[in-house]
Amino acid sequence: MKKYRLILAGLLLSQVIFSQTDSVRNIILLIGDGMGINQIYASSLANNKHLYIEDFPYSGFSKTYSFDHEITDSGAGGTAIACGKKTRNEMIGMTPDSIATPSIMDIAKENGYATGLVVTCNVTHATPASFVAHQVSRHMTNEIAADYLNSNIDVFIGGGKDDFENRKDKRNLSNELRKKGYNIVYTISDLENNNSLKVGALLANNHLANQPERGNQLYQCTKAALNTLSKNQKGFFLMIEGSQIDWEGHKNNEDGIIKEVLDFDKVVKLCLDYAKMDKHTLIVVTADHETGGLSLISNLTTNKITYNFSTKKHSASPAPVFSYGPGATLFAGFQENTSFFNKFKSLYRIK
Repeated sequence: MKKYRLILAGLLLSQVIFSQTDSVRNIILLIGDGMGINQIYASSLANNKHLYIEDFPYSGFSKTYSFDHEITDSGAGGTAIACGKKTRNEMIGMTPDSIATPSIMDIAKENGYATGLVVTCNVTHATPASFVAHQVSRHMTNEIAADYLNSNIDVFIGGGKDDFENRKDKRNLSNELRKKGYNIVYTISDLENNNSLKVGALLANNHLANQPERGNQLYQCTKAALNTLSKNQKGFFLMIEGSQIDWEGHKNNEDGIIKEVLDFDKVVKLCLDYAKMDKHTLIVVTADHETGGLSLISNLTTNKITYNFSTKKHSASPAPVFSYGPGATLFAGFQENTSFFNKFKSLYRIK
């Protein structure tokens, strides 16, 4: 009898979770750039065999190929997730025929939600740009920065001061953003003391430092973003990127990968705690692609794991997906990376 009661309780719990698909107010999307399943597992082994990513009740994989290549770059990968369209490698927020296509942030903002992003790279880099900008090339960073003026995003935090203030056209986009009501800041302290509903934090001329030099910045920035965005009564969409997992993969540096994943995982814990308290927040953790072709093999001499890289570029491996909160069941299983967009829209009840 006890066994059947446990089964019934499990069924009822799954029904409660599924019924919450109608009550999504906030969506937090965490992207570990270049973070494949082996990057996650290697970091778990190095961290007493546990990451907070492992606490998610639902998991799956997404197919990461781009419109013109089996192996995507972050431009096409980010655009697929943000806009629901497969596009050519290096394109940002555009269809393969160079037509601008709206991102989930664009649509969420049009429907009254607050929007924001937090990254450890330049905010004009490929992944964050895919949610904000519309350009034919990810390398057009001055043009991508100018797109922030038209995006109406509420919060953007990362590096990239030069693209806003040390430009070829001599424009000072920070001053232009201030005229539109943004509080533009340059330090973590000023960010944490922000009282404006619109804030841009440009914390470095280009990218932020890597780990361990960066310290706890990603956690602090995410906390500040949540504090600002949660003031919107309707809800918000927040994208957070652990940008430099990818860079350590390009260097085939397993120690660097682990440091970056562990830093990212601290932010996962912060978001999980927020969602558990809020009850109306969906969290999705994924990657735009895998970098390095990492495999974990046995060293017969030492009886320890050896890290083996097959490339210094991206691979075609499917990206892991983890989800928690109302609507989380929609992200389980094997899926196209373009499917995130429509799932987010449906959970917001946007047609």
